[in-house]
Amino acid sequence: MKKINFRNIRIRKVDPSELDDRMLLVNLYITQAITLFIGILIIFFQSQTLFQVMKFPGGISVLGWGAVFAAAVLVFDWLIARWVPEDVTDDGGINKKLFGNRPLWHIGVISLIVAICEELLFRGAIQYAFGPYWTSILFAAIHVRYLRHWLMTGMVFLISYGLGHLYLFTGSLWAPIVAHFIIDFVMGCMIRYRKDEVDGER
Repeated sequence: MKKINFRNIRIRKVDPSELDDRMLLVNLYITQAITLFIGILIIFFQSQTLFQVMKFPGGISVLGWGAVFAAAVLVFDWLIARWVPEDVTDDGGINKKLFGNRPLWHIGVISLIVAICEELLFRGAIQYAFGPYWTSILFAAIHVRYLRHWLMTGMVFLISYGLGHLYLFTGSLWAPIVAHFIIDFVMGCMIRYRKDEVDGER
């Protein structure tokens, strides 16, 4: 049996241009599957059930609060984009690579999967144990591509903290899921169609 030499394993930073589309999608979906699994596992060991956490709200007002929160975040992001140099908000090109050539339906699918998986883990499971503050610190820390810029790290923290309080306020995980979905979907569409406009000007 051949032994694995762990000394030969090297971890290096990968430039986004080195990732092909298939590898990027595989990485995304595997990461989200792991996120979902960990979230469900944590909930299993807590004094709550997955059914309680994912219970759909009785009225649409909960979803409305999610939409209002998303709109506020998008307006704030638009203001930041107007007054802050582009290199300060740069994520290394990952978002452009992910959404730049994606059809509209696929942007929607990605946004929905990310919203459900991440909110289940962070708001549904981790926040239940540690509260919105420490959950948001962890949420900001896992968004590694933003850690080079204090402004983007701060924005991710504030958005997460707001999602945490949205969950506490509405009592339904579907409010932060809706907010998270709208934010990612709109920003994904902006990246997608802004690229078309830039390409058209050339």
